[in-house]
Amino acid sequence: MNMDEAQPTIHPLLQEANRLFSGSVTFLKSAPALEFLPPPSVPEIAFAGRSNVGKSSLLNALVGRRAIARTSVTPGRTQELNFFDIGDPVRFRVVDMPGYGYAKAPKDVVKKWRFLINDYLRGRAVLKRTLVLIDSRHGIKEVDLDVMKMLDEAAVSYRLVLTKADKIKASELEKVADATRAEARKHAAAFPDVIITSSEKRMGIDELRGFVMDSISE
Repeated sequence: MNMDEAQPTIHPLLQEANRLFSGSVTFLKSAPALEFLPPPSVPEIAFAGRSNVGKSSLLNALVGRRAIARTSVTPGRTQELNFFDIGDPVRFRVVDMPGYGYAKAPKDVVKKWRFLINDYLRGRAVLKRTLVLIDSRHGIKEVDLDVMKMLDEAAVSYRLVLTKADKIKASELEKVADATRAEARKHAAAFPDVIITSSEKRMGIDELRGFVMDSISE
């Protein structure tokens, strides 16, 4: 076998994704309300998920940085939309949404979060996709279904992403993945397959990067 045959073929879209994510990735700003959103000048990909779903870890793995999400987001920003610029010049933005479903959150905080997210989802023309993160150890919860309903009502395209896949047995992971697929198909018969990820093992990161690039290229 010659060397050309031995080298795996990398899809051009993934090559572009790897180039972008290994380049300039910078925290832009936090937005506590719509009037603080950055100008809608480039495509946006939003990440949503329950508290402790592993969103920060997945974002760090996606952009190939150790702690960009954690160091850029201070405790005071936990209920705000956080924007990260990808590329120089900026090609697109990643939007880190506040974690939802935390039991100790005051009702007024939850209400504020829902208003902010609803307004953002319904009125952001440059939002290309929302990635809804589901903890593999727990599967889809009622609060996840509420967010999926919110996205359906806002006519926002989204995809489900299982996180922390390395934390459970393969047999259990497959059961959770099947249940997640079944729930997704209740919302759309042609709903795309779930993306299974592990930030620690870098499982599914290339697939996630490719999906992001495919989404912003539409």
